[in-house]
Amino acid sequence: MDDDWRNDRIGSALRGENPTVLRRLDTGFAVIGDVQFLPGYSVLLVDDPQVQRLSELSRSRRLTFLPSMDRLGEAVERACQQRDPDFRRVNLEILGNTGPYLHAHVWPRFVWEPADLVGRPVWLYPRERWSDGRPALGPQHDGLRETIGEELDRLA
Repeated sequence: MDDDWRNDRIGSALRGENPTVLRRLDTGFAVIGDVQFLPGYSVLLVDDPQVQRLSELSRSRRLTFLPSMDRLGEAVERACQQRDPDFRRVNLEILGNTGPYLHAHVWPRFVWEPADLVGRPVWLYPRERWSDGRPALGPQHDGLRETIGEELDRLA
């Protein structure tokens, strides 16, 4: 898979070239995360790469972005409940510290996570969990992608 889309995630989604896109939503794209050490991790990308903060959206677009975040969160929750009896909850975050565009993280959380991390923010996981290659998105996640997409459709 050509990784050029990673340099322009929103533009590539708008062009239909971003392979992580699950569904087009009202003001953005539901995408599955590049890393899956917490299976089901997804992101809501705003559909305008110039928008960096929630406050930069018009009031009406804000009132569609936030429900889209909720919809993706519920879809991930439903999918993870179906696939893993140790699913606990979903964490929703709009941080904006790294990516230069508005996006929301949807993190599923599980009972089987390490005891020292299960009740803490995902960002405290060791760096190697993010980059060691083992949890990278791949064909082994196709079923999970399909389930999240189906749940997004049900919630539409």
